[in-house]
Amino acid sequence: MWMADSEWQMAKADSTRKSKVSNTGLRSTLLFALSSLSGLCVSVLKPMSDYRLLISGLCALLLALSLSAEAQQPARIPRIGYVSGTGSRADPGPYVEALRQGLRDLGYIDGKNITIEYRGAEGKAEPVPGIVAELVQLNVDVLVVPTLTAIRTAKQATKKIPIVMVTQVDPVAAGLVESLARPGGNITGLATLQRDLSGKRLELLTEVVPRISRVGILRDADAPVSAMGFKEYEAAARGLKIQLQSLEVRGPILDLESAFQAAAKGRANAVITITNNPLFRNSKRITDLAIKNRLPSMYEGSAWVEAGGLMSYSANDLEVFRRAATYVDKILKGVKPGDLPVEQPTKFELVINLKTAKQIGLAIPHSVVYRADKVIK
Repeated sequence: MWMADSEWQMAKADSTRKSKVSNTGLRSTLLFALSSLSGLCVSVLKPMSDYRLLISGLCALLLALSLSAEAQQPARIPRIGYVSGTGSRADPGPYVEALRQGLRDLGYIDGKNITIEYRGAEGKAEPVPGIVAELVQLNVDVLVVPTLTAIRTAKQATKKIPIVMVTQVDPVAAGLVESLARPGGNITGLATLQRDLSGKRLELLTEVVPRISRVGILRDADAPVSAMGFKEYEAAARGLKIQLQSLEVRGPILDLESAFQAAAKGRANAVITITNNPLFRNSKRITDLAIKNRLPSMYEGSAWVEAGGLMSYSANDLEVFRRAATYVDKILKGVKPGDLPVEQPTKFELVINLKTAKQIGLAIPHSVVYRADKVIK
């Protein structure tokens, strides 16, 4: 469940009422003008002083017709810029669809009364600045940015366009906003608390993997979020007396096979993947390698488990993006992003893939399975 404020739900009814009032006034103006002209046309024998009244009537009619034409002009359709770190035009991915669903729930239909300008970086960091610059040049009404690199780039690129972020990191510590309660500037959105859950993921592995003492951390060494994440796992591991092995890969070609060979050589009992765009785009390949090497695997999102990973513990990924739609809605209705508090999840999901557990020969305790929010069999 996410923290929400329902007072915004009455805005559409108010807008509809105002539209009806406006249309009624326009009809009244037209009827008055036409009535005046009709009276004049049948009174051709009246003195010429009525000529001034005729001119007034014509002016009223022209004004009414002008207002009618203006009212019939199609309303401007808001444009939402969406920067995906992993998707492409051919395969946008599940998160943009979750955003669309959230918008549909609020009455916005993509291509009808709202347009999503979708751009995908295909798991690469290099295209992100150009994508953000393109959307800023288009002067979209709102930018939705779900990666740290894109958020920082957008913040530097515009102080005018409202930005709705979805971030794994602490947005205050990262310098993205002034505070959670009052972000200030043109940025607000959602923080998923990914980094705060590092200790819980390690604890779950200790419950599932017998005599666990060493865990490999698969990470993209070129990604800023990777270094932040590894520090969080290090701090948690010390308290659990678990040794960590850094399994670093670098793009553009990720040598994942060598990383898993290093984990096996180092006698890692399990592996955790720190999510970022290049690794997420290779999620199926990574989960297959974990199964091949018979390594229990923990992930930072349920999409990994659906791709064949063993376990994940995180906020509901899709719900996060559905919630992002509420920020878009409020901003389009005139609320300043700096006045909208940054939301944080209050519920987290444990997802377990029993099919994968069977493939690697791991029996997950019933007490853990019972606590799972979703079990894939």
